[in-house]
Amino acid sequence: MKISSPVVGEVEVSPERVITFPAGLPGFEACRQFALLHPEGSEAPKLFMLQSLDEPEVAFTVTTPDIFGLNYEFTLNDSEVDDLQLTDPADATLLVIVRRDADNPVHANVMAPLVINTATRRGLQKIIGKVDTSVTLKAIG
Repeated sequence: MKISSPVVGEVEVSPERVITFPAGLPGFEACRQFALLHPEGSEAPKLFMLQSLDEPEVAFTVTTPDIFGLNYEFTLNDSEVDDLQLTDPADATLLVIVRRDADNPVHANVMAPLVINTATRRGLQKIIGKVDTSVTLKAIG
């Protein structure tokens, strides 16, 4: 399928790159289909674009939590496991949404990581009430 986005331009997205968020994302509940994109030719990208296929103007910059020195440990409830169709914990991967301000600091939403089942390509945003960790920030790029 071909998408046209004001953020990434015109891109061909193969069906196996589509990630379904059954409940959408908080504040973007109508956006349920996304593609995870990265720059062409980048063998080990640090930043990715999570592009909505439902609303082309919606896109999020995401990265893995280890870029910030984060190591998450939390439990998914039965409903979340069902939504993800998760049968093997090794299939779960985490991403965090990041943004960059005009003066260039990078901010990560560490309280609401994205959990994606890589086997079924289903995801959800896990809202965490409390983080029991120390955060060490590392530079991106």
